[in-house]
Amino acid sequence: MEQISISLKEQLDETKAIFEQKADEYKKRVFNEGIDAVAQSGIYNQAKNVGDIAPNFGLKNATGKTVTLQEYLKKGKVVLTWYRGGWCPYCNLTLHQLQQELPNFKAEGANLIALTPELPDNSLNTAEKHNLEFEVLSDVGNEIADQYGIVFKLTEEVADIYNKAFDLLAYNGDESNELPLAATYVIDEKGKIIYAFLDAEYRNRAEPSEITKILKESQA
Repeated sequence: MEQISISLKEQLDETKAIFEQKADEYKKRVFNEGIDAVAQSGIYNQAKNVGDIAPNFGLKNATGKTVTLQEYLKKGKVVLTWYRGGWCPYCNLTLHQLQQELPNFKAEGANLIALTPELPDNSLNTAEKHNLEFEVLSDVGNEIADQYGIVFKLTEEVADIYNKAFDLLAYNGDESNELPLAATYVIDEKGKIIYAFLDAEYRNRAEPSEITKILKESQA
């Protein structure tokens, strides 16, 4: 019997619907206002986008080895994605779906790298928990995310909810209450961005099968 695959969007929408059913009106209002604040902050204008050259970086992976974008681009295209943290259910769904799609990325000659502001121990836990077979790098302090122009500061109310619920400051090891957009880029071998997914609504993510389609089309 053929297995029916559910898109990432369907999974994200289902998780969002459960939140809408269970959350109180205060939390729903605060989160929606937080999303609007990011959207209106000018972040879309400052973020790296299609046609830009992707800033190179070197970061340690979960086992302490330094990984550079430049080295990976020598092997082929790179799918570069950010996730907020292992505490985020939407991120966990996305990481799982990216892992499922990874063979298709590789078939098109591309590698996947995920960045997170989590401290290395936390990113290692995330990688092990989801059996991830791609690089998961700790961008502590959002230094690389800042170079890509995708960092924003949480509103005070959202930060308060996050810190009371799971201690965001401890996860990231700083006092900034800053996070990256859950952005995804496809970068060609010359370092040029050929696809960009940028959305202030953190419950929306790049569809992994669409990324494969972009990679296929770029080979033509």
